[in-house]
Amino acid sequence: MKAVAKKELPVVAFSGRRKAIVAKKNEADQETASGFNPAEFFQETKEELAKVVWPSRQQVISESLAVLSMVALIASLIYFIDKFFGWAATQVFG
Repeated sequence: MKAVAKKELPVVAFSGRRKAIVAKKNEADQETASGFNPAEFFQETKEELAKVVWPSRQQVISESLAVLSMVALIASLIYFIDKFFGWAATQVFG
């Protein structure tokens, strides 16, 4: 059998809300103890952006056309409903 190395997990007390909050606060303090490092931030940002699956040019064009078509359709629908209610108000209130 292969020996598998077990990863140690942080100990969090669940006996009360206060203890869990304190445990999370201690973890946050450890992470921010060194302060903000802009170079590390931009490196991590670059790594995360490399994981993004960007849409193809064809997908962008087709989805943009679909959005613009729906906007035009809804705008036309609102326009005609407004015209109808304007006409009906003129007929009723004269």
